[in-house]
Amino acid sequence: MQVDLFDFVLPPESIALRPARPRDSARLLHVPGHGAPGDHTVRDLPGLLRAGDVLVFNDTRVIPAQLEGTRGNARIGATLHKRIDLRRWQAFVRNAKRLRAGDEIRFANGVTALAETRHDDGSFTLAFAGEDPVEVLLERAGHMPLPPYIAAKRPVDDADRADYQTMFAARDGAVAAPTAALHFTPGLIAALAAAGIARETLTLHVGAGTFLPVKAEDTRDHAMHAEWGRIEPDVADRLNAARARGGRVIAVGTTSLRLLESATDEAGTIRPFAGDTAIFITPGYRFRAIDGLMTNFHLPKSTLFMLVSALMGLERMQAAYAHGIAGGYRFYSYGDSSLLLPD
Repeated sequence: MQVDLFDFVLPPESIALRPARPRDSARLLHVPGHGAPGDHTVRDLPGLLRAGDVLVFNDTRVIPAQLEGTRGNARIGATLHKRIDLRRWQAFVRNAKRLRAGDEIRFANGVTALAETRHDDGSFTLAFAGEDPVEVLLERAGHMPLPPYIAAKRPVDDADRADYQTMFAARDGAVAAPTAALHFTPGLIAALAAAGIARETLTLHVGAGTFLPVKAEDTRDHAMHAEWGRIEPDVADRLNAARARGGRVIAVGTTSLRLLESATDEAGTIRPFAGDTAIFITPGYRFRAIDGLMTNFHLPKSTLFMLVSALMGLERMQAAYAHGIAGGYRFYSYGDSSLLLPD
C-alpha cells in the first residue's frame, strides 16, 4: 500500500508534552466496529469491557539509553536500541559521519564505549568498557530517551524518570515506553479486578526503531527493526483458556499486540515465545491473538497508525482521528488513549 494513504494533518498544539495527572484522568476514545465513537476517560475502562476479558500489559522497563559524548573534538549522540550481549548494544548515532569502526566514544562520568561495527542502516555496535553492568553505566551517564517530537520542544528533566515508566515496569531493556500502559494506576487496576477483568503481562523491549519514520513510498519496501520479547508458558495457557471461555484478549499497547501476534499460530493458539520479532502489520493482516487494543494516538504515516488501520479499517481510523483532533484529544506518548474494539 502507498504510505501516503496513512497521512493526516495534526496541529502542533495537539502533541502532549506532559502526561495527564492523575494518570487515569486521561481521555479515552472508544472506537467500536460500527457506530459513532464515544468520549470517555480512562477511569471508565471497567464499564467499557466485559467480565472475563483479559488486559495484556508489557512489563518492560525503560532504561536511560540516551547518551551524549565525544570522539576527539566531535560531539556524538547515541541512542541504544537493542541489546546484543552483556556489554554490547546496537545504537543509532547522531553525527555518525564523524565516527568510524574502532573509534572510542567518551560519555559522561567516565563511561566509554568502542564503536565496533557500522551496520547497513547507519547504526553502530557499541562495546562498553569496564566490568560494571551496562545498566549501571547508563544510570551514571544516560538520560531518558524521550520521543523526538517531545525532546525537540523541551529538555528531559527529573519528572520524566517517573512519568515515562508504567506501573508494570519490571524488566530493564526498553528504550521507549509502552505508552498505553502509562494511564494505569493501582486504583484503576483494582476497579478492573472488581469488574471481573483479568490482567496478564509479557515482555517486549521496545527499541528506538519505533520512532523511525517510514521513508519508503510503499509499505512493502519498509523494513522493521527487530525487538526482543518473551511470553511465559503459563501466561500463554491462561490467555488461551480465557478465549476458550468466551473472554476477549485486549492488548494494552501496540507492543503487547505485536508480540502476541508473533507468538500465535494459524489456528489462533498463543504459544510461549522467547526471541526477536520484526512483525509489520498493515491493512489486510488477519489478527489471530487479540480481540481489541488500547493504544495512544499515533504519528501520521507511522507503522503504528498502519497497525490500528489494519485492526479497524483505514477509513474508520481516519474518522476516529479526525474526531480526536476536533475534540481536543492529546496525541502521542504522553497523550490520551483510545479503545479499539472491532466487531
